[in-house]
Amino acid sequence: MVAFVKWYVSSLNASYSSRVPKGEWEKKPFNPVLGEQYFMKWGEVEGCGETSVVCEQVSHHPPITGFCIKNEKAGLTLNGHTGQKTRFSTTSLICDQVGQSVVELESEESYLLTSPSLTVNGIWYAAPYVELTGNSYIQSTTGLYVTFEFSSRGWISGERNHFKAYIRKNGGSSKEYVYKIEGQWSHKSTITAYGSKKSDPFLDVTALTPAPMVEKAFEEQGEMESRKVWQHVSEAIKQGDTTKAGTEKSKIENQKRAELAEREQAQKDWEPVYFKWEDPNGKVQSLQKMLSSAVKNKYEPSTAGNWVVRQ
Repeated sequence: MVAFVKWYVSSLNASYSSRVPKGEWEKKPFNPVLGEQYFMKWGEVEGCGETSVVCEQVSHHPPITGFCIKNEKAGLTLNGHTGQKTRFSTTSLICDQVGQSVVELESEESYLLTSPSLTVNGIWYAAPYVELTGNSYIQSTTGLYVTFEFSSRGWISGERNHFKAYIRKNGGSSKEYVYKIEGQWSHKSTITAYGSKKSDPFLDVTALTPAPMVEKAFEEQGEMESRKVWQHVSEAIKQGDTTKAGTEKSKIENQKRAELAEREQAQKDWEPVYFKWEDPNGKVQSLQKMLSSAVKNKYEPSTAGNWVVRQ
């Protein structure tokens, strides 16, 4: 579980911090179209084997992405989905991430994990940045679970991206823990054993070197793959031509509206190519029950289902 938490914290930095170069601000992302696909691989590093990734936009209203990450040599599969529910506060955009993922190991251990909410601050100053807020959870079939608490920028320190996590045993007292892990998910964190006054270094994500990403050549990609779908919009943005970018974006949106109208007229349902919906999903449901019994009413899953990759 300690190793899993270390990976999870590193993934937060990779997803929400390291992709924005220092001194730059968040950019408005593309709005994925129904059926959009993305494939990539992480090349083999230190004998760990190759890791493949497949993503597909399985719903547009509401927006939901299904994804699967697999490494056969390591005996690891991550399968899950994420959706977004957005709302505005007085000065921020809040995005609640709906869904869950399940990591299955060859040793028959499984881990359920959820995602925290995102707060986009600085919108009114044209300098938007993302912070994580609220809670996320990890539940393992080994009988251990983790609660994460995320906090925003401190008024005094000015530091962002703080978190505190507790590894506990299912069935044990909520006041006791195995380890407490705290710090910045975009920088350094420490780990402290229960009853100890001494903290040890846990993770410094700034010292990590990401594995190389490998993508198919552009001409080998399918028409529904992200770079093909958005190629003309991307080119216009790089050229600084906002008018052309808007025109190309409208072409894509109008095409998708026309396809939707055709399906409705023919009374045909759209189905993803790579994923299928399972509700309830046995593994998800089992781990959710373990977690719910531990954290009581603090954890309220939106569904016991999961988008899983087709075999």
